[in-house]
Amino acid sequence: MNPLTSWLGKIARLLVALIGAAAAISGFAQSAAESHRPAGERRAVPAPPYVSPETPQGTGPYPAIMVADPTLPTHTLYRPKDIAAIGKEKLPVVAFANGACINFGNSFRYFLSEIASHGFLAIATGPIGPREAEFSIVGFGQPAAGSPAASLAAAGKLVSATPASGPGPAYTTAKQLIDAIDWAEKENARQGSAYFGKLDTARIAVMGMSCGGLQAIDAAHDARVKTLGVWNSGAYTDDRRAMEIAAAKATKAGLKALRIPTIYVTGDLSDIAFANTEDDFSRIDAVPLFRAWREHTGHGGTYRELNGGAFGKVAVAWLRWQLKGDMSAASMFTGADCGICKQPEWHVKKKNIE
Repeated sequence: MNPLTSWLGKIARLLVALIGAAAAISGFAQSAAESHRPAGERRAVPAPPYVSPETPQGTGPYPAIMVADPTLPTHTLYRPKDIAAIGKEKLPVVAFANGACINFGNSFRYFLSEIASHGFLAIATGPIGPREAEFSIVGFGQPAAGSPAASLAAAGKLVSATPASGPGPAYTTAKQLIDAIDWAEKENARQGSAYFGKLDTARIAVMGMSCGGLQAIDAAHDARVKTLGVWNSGAYTDDRRAMEIAAAKATKAGLKALRIPTIYVTGDLSDIAFANTEDDFSRIDAVPLFRAWREHTGHGGTYRELNGGAFGKVAVAWLRWQLKGDMSAASMFTGADCGICKQPEWHVKKKNIE
């Protein structure tokens, strides 16, 4: 073989190897960055056009608006625009903790508006943030009182987080879910309140996504809570992690103490919470438990799609069943041919549910 040809061949093979290595490194870096991105950044379809907070949203019989209430400035409310339209019906309460422990209550607007439009009061952690927070991660808001971020800020040690910077200190706390429940009870009993006698405080759910899912697991031990929703989340095997990243007591051992119907929903195997959820499911035995995951869906779920997308439909059906006793909604989850079971993109397993 010509020495020059041999030398050129070696160079070519070396270049191919270097390019392949670079691609592998790039792919690993992209995968690692993706796995640490805050909840909701990935989405399957573009978000709907922005509309004002007072613009009714949702597919339910009571189109819902987003409200900042001065008596609860630390949260954002989603409720039917015309509360009088519900007549004698009362609104069950859904306390929701945001993904990435973001302290902007409009971060999951489409998902929560859809829930509220079916006759619920949804209360999200955090005040209404910038309109861009409804479409992407634009920051984490001001640290809530008692949060790890607030403690660091007080000590002058809080470093500004960015979507690609990986897990940081939580800007919210599990206590904010309890604060929402406490507020709902007081407003329901307070004469002069817009919610006086309008809330069903005997029917309360806590739900949360990703970091917020850990907070929901913590708050679910409150005796007033009747059902738990864990979205793209699950407890860590290291008991310290939930407190470190979510200011929440959500341990594997604590799952055994759950006493209420629980639903876990994630994306597919690319969802960084998938393994945690699977492990949680294996450990919970004493309550009605439903677990579903959706193909071609990442950690960001479908929350920022119109009306919360596919995840919004599942959430509404679960809440209508658990908090309103709606047996038509129950058919989404019960039986071997349950509604979600028949949808090819969904994969389901359950315990203590016929």
